[in-house]
Amino acid sequence: MKWSRSRPASFLAVGAASALLLTACSTGGGTEPGEGEDGGDGSESVDLSIHFWGDMGFTQLAEQYEEENPGVTITLVEGEFNAQHEALQQQLIAGSGAADIVAIDEGFIVQFREQADKFVNLMDLGAADYEERYLPWKWNQSLSPDGATQIGLGTDVGGQALCYRHDLFEAAGLPSDRESVSALWDDEGWEGFIAAGEQYVAGSGGKKFIDNATQVFNPILAQQENSFFNDKEELTLEPGPKAAFELTGEIIDAGLSANIAAWSDEWNAGFANDAFAVLACPAWMTGHIRNQAPDKAGLWDIAAIPGGGGNWGGSFLTIPAQSEHQEEAWKLLSWLVEPEQQIAVFNTVGNLPSQPALYEDPAIQAKQDEFFNNAPTGQIFSTTALELEPQYLGKRNGPVRVAVENVLNDIQAGNLSTGAEAWDRAVAEAEAAAQG
Repeated sequence: MKWSRSRPASFLAVGAASALLLTACSTGGGTEPGEGEDGGDGSESVDLSIHFWGDMGFTQLAEQYEEENPGVTITLVEGEFNAQHEALQQQLIAGSGAADIVAIDEGFIVQFREQADKFVNLMDLGAADYEERYLPWKWNQSLSPDGATQIGLGTDVGGQALCYRHDLFEAAGLPSDRESVSALWDDEGWEGFIAAGEQYVAGSGGKKFIDNATQVFNPILAQQENSFFNDKEELTLEPGPKAAFELTGEIIDAGLSANIAAWSDEWNAGFANDAFAVLACPAWMTGHIRNQAPDKAGLWDIAAIPGGGGNWGGSFLTIPAQSEHQEEAWKLLSWLVEPEQQIAVFNTVGNLPSQPALYEDPAIQAKQDEFFNNAPTGQIFSTTALELEPQYLGKRNGPVRVAVENVLNDIQAGNLSTGAEAWDRAVAEAEAAAQG
């Protein structure tokens, strides 16, 4: 086994993340067939690097690809979500340091699509043949407005549900089966969610209901009529973002949040030590929960999300133009999005493919996840994916979202009260972030 995986980059230091990403990249120059190092069996040797975050299922796939392609070595570099995207921007400006394949989240894809000249146009490598496989909106998210340049192929989508600990619900005096839990907020949406959370806190002796308010803000925002930008790239903070911000403030004021930073070591430990009982749960979150709390198998379950619908997350694989192994990178990228690999990722980490034909595959349609109390995850998440009508996410969506989340974090930390002052601060921070 030749693939290697770096340690995650720190979420506190973009510079450190950038350095890690830079040093982990393949450093060999491009080669023509027959001119590279010998892989030991007469094959050409090439080192391909992939930069990503979270649980994308690459570990097992990298090993399989190397076995099927002698001479290929894959280096996996996992970074923190925001730092990984910020590092990529720095690498594109510098003209060096980017991996051969880079994952980009839907919240940042328009930002990078606007820099299409810094990526390989996958249309030149045959990507047009993949268009009919994808949910139309997913294909268009990474496509230039004139339809001439495609910078990435989609991996997963983030149709939403709610993951919860049924044993903790029961101990706190709440209903615990998934139908009854969904019914708690079926009529009143997020207000019903807040009421259930207050009941949980009272019945559990003061334990917190959710992990972090920002992890609720994002799915609430995804359900609004608009996100941070319209399709003219104008900042639109009302009504959608303001409504989501104010509702998140109500959740904070109700004392439901454990205020644990997502993707931190404390957050990861929280899945195992009962630090929270519920969290917003796109399909891609299920694998992370499983990895962090393997001894809680069967205690987690999946219910409907308050408010219904909305997409949160979903990624694309791109090839920066600075890659010296573009043809080899395309061969790997196109292999990663083939049905067999996409279904394997779903079964391994729970990420739902963005190719709707796969939703009818028995491996997805009949999937019941023992870890999540035998919840029919294939049906739950494929249904939400087919019903999605995603918002437009502008090219500065990622930085603006982070700026608003930082204000919510200040509220959670007790440095700022909810209300007009907090919203004015969020507006000012969002406007600054929108300017770059």
